[in-house]
Amino acid sequence: FSIFFFGVLHALALPPPLAPHWERFLPDAVKSIVLVVWTIGVLRLFVLLGEHYLKNVLDGGKIGADLFLLLKNVVRVIIIVSALLWLLSIWNVNLAPLFASAGIAGIAVALAAKDSLANFFGGISIFADKTFKVGDYIIIDDAQRGEVVEIGVRSTRIMTRDDVLITIPNSILANSKIINESAPIPRFRIRVPVGVAYGSDLEQVEAVLLAVAAENPAVVKEPEARVRLRGFGSSSVDFELLCWVAEPRFKGLEIHNLLKGVYAAFAAHSIVIPFPQQDVHIKGLPE
Repeated sequence: FSIFFFGVLHALALPPPLAPHWERFLPDAVKSIVLVVWTIGVLRLFVLLGEHYLKNVLDGGKIGADLFLLLKNVVRVIIIVSALLWLLSIWNVNLAPLFASAGIAGIAVALAAKDSLANFFGGISIFADKTFKVGDYIIIDDAQRGEVVEIGVRSTRIMTRDDVLITIPNSILANSKIINESAPIPRFRIRVPVGVAYGSDLEQVEAVLLAVAAENPAVVKEPEARVRLRGFGSSSVDFELLCWVAEPRFKGLEIHNLLKGVYAAFAAHSIVIPFPQQDVHIKGLPE
């Protein structure tokens, strides 16, 4: 199609048997038609390539879809505006006043949309760095924590363990310390501190704790649970049961279940859990 019109344009460059008015008008008209056709073709090609990338590379992710939608609109505006300026130049329209007005308008828009642009580029940085994804359990600046439920262009939403939905601007997330407890693997280690009375059989205590972890269906088999002797307290010998659960959001629930299991197992094996106590020794009584 373009070759045909370029051929027409070349033919019009030759001395035609046409009136001078048509001789001046037709070449510009042909250039305009070619420009419009190419603009439509470039727009369609960009959309097709973007959809292919979104489907096969990003797996249709929410942030990828949002970014593509926004970038598609931005690129579409850039292409259309560029084509329009080129079209005006074909018809010898003076563009200097237009550029001056566009510069002033651009400054005003940039100042008004400063926060939106910061959030947009924050979303791009999250997307590019792969800091987290939907379904991950994250901690933000050692304060807010929860499961990521949505990553948008301007903000990210997390659901806390209290079932409270928090919306955080991406510009804040991009400049925050983020702990992703679901990465690089979704397993999460939990620690259960346990104290037993002095004089207890330490080997028996260790075996009972490992059995409690093995009987809990939420505790993964690999890596294996382990028990560590942490020290000698004022009233107890201090152990720690270390095991892994499938998802970080189960941390509180499984610590609860393990503590119940430990209490029942210790009672069944006559292992004493001491309470804080003090021994008072009287050296002598006044007469």
